[in-house]
Amino acid sequence: MAAVLRALTVGTIGLASKLFLNSGLCSVRVNGLETLKSALDDHSRRSAGQGVVTVCNHISTLDDPLTWGILPARYYLHAHTTRWALGASDIIFTNPIFRTFFNLGHTLETFRGTGIYQASVNKAISQLNKGHWVHLFGEGKINQPHTYHKDVNGRALLPRFKWGVGRMLMETKVPPLVIPMWITGFDQLMPEGRPFPNKYIPRIGARLTVTFGHPIPADEIRRALIVERNDGDVDASAVAKDPERLEGWLGDEAKAKGLLLDISADKEIYTSLIRQKVTAIIQRDVEALGRRVSGDSLQREP
Repeated sequence: MAAVLRALTVGTIGLASKLFLNSGLCSVRVNGLETLKSALDDHSRRSAGQGVVTVCNHISTLDDPLTWGILPARYYLHAHTTRWALGASDIIFTNPIFRTFFNLGHTLETFRGTGIYQASVNKAISQLNKGHWVHLFGEGKINQPHTYHKDVNGRALLPRFKWGVGRMLMETKVPPLVIPMWITGFDQLMPEGRPFPNKYIPRIGARLTVTFGHPIPADEIRRALIVERNDGDVDASAVAKDPERLEGWLGDEAKAKGLLLDISADKEIYTSLIRQKVTAIIQRDVEALGRRVSGDSLQREP
């Protein structure tokens, strides 16, 4: 019964999103969708336990599920082609009705401030090990482009991605297929800061774009194994609250290469540095895609 309700919920949301995107109330341009479709349709890899991860900027409350209205309807009908996502407990799991709805909609309840070794992250890793698809907003919350900080060269920067991203990608049994994404215009559809009731009403006429980049090679993520305390991507003082454990495919490779033999006393720090480095690699690729689409301001309309 739960499977039927889940399929009905996901199918209804997907079709409603598709209907809105095709209603004429907004326009949408999609680039690189074949990259995601090819990954989702690769049954041999997925049945062998290779999950699919999409990682995207997060600019409005409608980013998910509205973005997935770009997919053909057949992708809403099967659990294997429906994304799993993480959702903040204090934002969307606020009452029993919402909790049931979002659980049926493939959303894992996540508690802010409780660290990366919580149930939702464990479940996301489990889904990836089954060859399923997990979608991540690396920033962990909405950040609209006008709020981005700038580096010394005046280039906009996304807020630092949450380290749970790194944990999920390094602790699967086999390297997942990681696809960077970039979306624009959704912040114009649902701007932050509007008073009630307007903040719940989409603006008409927004021009949306959804862009998929090339998958990030596993070898690029492997580079995280060679990391030092003075690496600019990491903070040696930032160790998780829970005991660190170097598990999954990347941990297996670290052990096979003997990278833990001489630093057993610093294993927790080393594990934290690897996770931070993996996260930084993913953020760099998402930002690079954003610059190709939206320029160094990360907000120019394509």
